[in-house]
Amino acid sequence: MAGAKILIVDDDRDTLLGLTLILRKKGGYQVVAASDAVQAMMVAIREKPDLIVLDIGLPGGSGLQVLRNLKSNVAMTCTPVIILTARDASLEGEALRAGADAFFQKPADPDALLGAVRSALQW
Repeated sequence: MAGAKILIVDDDRDTLLGLTLILRKKGGYQVVAASDAVQAMMVAIREKPDLIVLDIGLPGGSGLQVLRNLKSNVAMTCTPVIILTARDASLEGEALRAGADAFFQKPADPDALLGAVRSALQW
């Protein structure tokens, strides 16, 4: 869904900039960002994104806890979440059980990530 709003949650500035460029230029998406766990919830509730790309290693709390909080929030429970992390792939199962729609390790292939975004946005 072109024009959809995507929230990127990552504390790495280069990742934020790179993902923003890819999602805007290749996908035509609107992008908002947060750089820590507390900001992630505030921005998600305020902006009501159509999808969230979420890192696990965040200042202020775990991305997995953010995911659990999102999925327990009535307004956010149906929002697709894609995990993009430098953490070990052994966390994939836990992330999927917590409600993630997809799991990628950094650096992710941009085309594969865009494919997952497009797939998750198909309502």
